Amino acid sequence: MADGRHPQRWLIMGVLCLALLVVVLDNTILNVAVPTLATKLSASTSDIQWMINAYVLTLAGLLVAAGSLADRFGRKRSVLFGIAVFGLGSLAAAYSTSSGMLIGARAFMGVGAACMMPGTLAVVMQVFDEDERPRAIGIWTAVLSVGVAIGPVIGGFLLQHFWWGSVFLVNVPVAVLAFVAVLLSVPESRDPNAGRVDVLGAVLSTVGVVAVVYGVISIPAYGWVSGVVLGAVGFGVAALGAFVWWELRTSSPMLDMALFRNRMFSGAVGGMILGQFGIAGSMFLLTQHLQFVMHYGPMEAGLRVAPLPASMLIVSTWFNAPLIKRLGTPRALALGMGVGSVGLAVVALASGVGYLPLLVGIVLLGAGFGLAGPAAAGALLGAIPVERAGTASGVSGMLTEIGDGMGIAVLGSALAGWFAAGLPTGLGPDAARSLPSALAAVQTHPELAGAVENAFASALSVSQLFGAVAVLGGGAVSGFLLWRAATTRAEAPSSR
Repeated sequence: MADGRHPQRWLIMGVLCLALLVVVLDNTILNVAVPTLATKLSASTSDIQWMINAYVLTLAGLLVAAGSLADRFGRKRSVLFGIAVFGLGSLAAAYSTSSGMLIGARAFMGVGAACMMPGTLAVVMQVFDEDERPRAIGIWTAVLSVGVAIGPVIGGFLLQHFWWGSVFLVNVPVAVLAFVAVLLSVPESRDPNAGRVDVLGAVLSTVGVVAVVYGVISIPAYGWVSGVVLGAVGFGVAALGAFVWWELRTSSPMLDMALFRNRMFSGAVGGMILGQFGIAGSMFLLTQHLQFVMHYGPMEAGLRVAPLPASMLIVSTWFNAPLIKRLGTPRALALGMGVGSVGLAVVALASGVGYLPLLVGIVLLGAGFGLAGPAAAGALLGAIPVERAGTASGVSGMLTEIGDGMGIAVLGSALAGWFAAGLPTGLGPDAARSLPSALAAVQTHPELAGAVENAFASALSVSQLFGAVAVLGGGAVSGFLLWRAATTRAEAPSSR
């Protein structure tokens, strides 16, 4: 330890990534099990939505509060508690005998995940110095995105070979292994100057984030201007407004509101939300492109998406830190999101011309977000004192969940709208719900099947191009804000 670096830092990194991977897998692993759950547990459409959303809502809502508590009571302790809760929740989910029991188990798993996620990144911030921290953050961010991407592949494999509970039971041995590894190898750390627990701030932030995220993820089901969506988002915004009001007045705020006047923090927030918007939205559209337009099965589609997380992991691990050092964070973030938007545009324009051009777009997507994601996360974490690493990590995770929900909701709604506009007339209101629904509506008129499939392929392409423009514009704005922040910081000493 002559260089002052923790001698076991890369072992600790591997252990934390193992714990993180099992958490993020459960964001998407359940999606492929929907038909099975509907049959085995006699689940309604509403039940299935809550099986998926119970995990997302508890995870997103508790992240900031859990990160703050980790700073106060210990990051290692938070990770261990989270792993234990997550493992027990997974065991209960695997042997659920009713929809209600599975929904409750999924919510319990979300509590564990919320305690675990901020702690893992906070420990990374503690055991790596400033020189190695960009690479470490890059690996952590890559694992986050890779887990989301490979969730459906692993879920499809397990369902093909085992019973439906295996998608949850597989978490248990991994959780046990991660618990032991964290217990033996990860050092404890906490904020030495932590004040009292901000109970009201934790409640308001949790209620506000849960309501906003619920409103966003309900858009595809209810529509943008429905009472459910507007009511949930309005209530959430009001709760978050009360949270800001309280944080500005309490002596021990959970989150320093002055951060939002920091251009570095604001630029990073925009970059993280729009980066996740792009990766989640593009994955949502890409899987439908492969299955409905190119007619691959679920496993085949999952394998053909695999180059995306692979290229993301390679760039995040090996190229991210040197590029950020050479270009600076603002240019690296803008470049990454620019490359990602080009990849999304290539995917949009590759419809009907085979897999090879699509592969080029997929690799560009992964490479771009493999650079942009860690750059945005590093900027956000750099704007918050390292002593508050748990809180910073919680904010990072919350933004990731909001970006995911927005990407799927916005691009999913765009797909539905353009698909409905392109359908032949007279098919009925239910035809626009999905491609299978539209094809079922034209069974008595098979000559219209081609027109329906063309309408869906066209809607996918337009939606992906819309996503590409949004990611490109977001990268430009976020990069500009970060550049302004860096310029202001550099000029400050000379202005004294």
